[in-house]
Amino acid sequence: MNHVERAAGAVVGSAVGDALGAPFEFGPAGAFSARFPIPGAGDEMRGGGGWDAGEATDDTQMAVHIAESLLERGGLDLPDIFARFQRWAADEPKDIGLQTQDVLARGLPWDQAAAAHYRSSHRAAGNGSLMRAAPSAVHFAGHGRQGTMDAARRIAALTHGDPAAWEGTAIFHDLVRVALDGADPLNALSQTLAAVHPDHRERYATILDAHWHPSQATEFNGAVWPCLGSAVWALRTTRSYEDAIRTAIDLGGDTDTVAAVTGGLAGAVYGLAAIPARWTEPLHVPLPGSGGRTLHMPHLLKLARDLVERASLPGDDFD
Repeated sequence: MNHVERAAGAVVGSAVGDALGAPFEFGPAGAFSARFPIPGAGDEMRGGGGWDAGEATDDTQMAVHIAESLLERGGLDLPDIFARFQRWAADEPKDIGLQTQDVLARGLPWDQAAAAHYRSSHRAAGNGSLMRAAPSAVHFAGHGRQGTMDAARRIAALTHGDPAAWEGTAIFHDLVRVALDGADPLNALSQTLAAVHPDHRERYATILDAHWHPSQATEFNGAVWPCLGSAVWALRTTRSYEDAIRTAIDLGGDTDTVAAVTGGLAGAVYGLAAIPARWTEPLHVPLPGSGGRTLHMPHLLKLARDLVERASLPGDDFD
């Protein structure tokens, strides 16, 4: 399996997890298996909860806006990404996180809005920067551990003022980097954690430990720590992309985002071919803030390929 196939697995895998998990958001544990008790026996992409069959949510919509900015701007242009987020939010997407909405509507510059939200709320460690990170993880994989983690932090900080969210997104970036190289990201956790800011290392070490279980989470999985921990747990305790996604959604709670993060990791590990066609065929991404476009599989595959082929080189100016 080559790098591009794994990259496509990460990008598409995250979108598929998002769309599959959306109808079960804020529902109880086990709801997915209760509705689809036999793996592979039914058409699980049926939609529900206000979502059409195969429709991706804000998780993937924001991820696509990041990806298109990286490609069109030739690298990391933070003001451009923020402006795209603002246009997206102003175009009334079906769903948008309360924190993200507040940050984007403050009318402050790109480098001040998230910090202002954090100062006023003291709560900004949601999973919203983690949910959208698969394309940027693919794009910056060639920068090595420190480079890709730094890029993740800077993108996360556009909407999340709490450094805990930056570090969780940075960990995800690095685990995808390892998987794209064909190695087991679970075996790299100790090295990844060593690159996490010391103020946050212990807490992430706890939720990424091999003995941690999502039932031990001290916060709802809409927070960055249990969301990332649940995704890594789902990857660790299963042996296929499909089983990882089922396991993630069956945790309940913030199912679309936990499944999107799981899908990005599992897609990078198992590759595009491991994602069932019955899940990819109905997949589509409405794109508010972009002239009414809707992306389908061919668009996502091209996006993934371009993110690899036109990746910025180590040493390029991120600004």
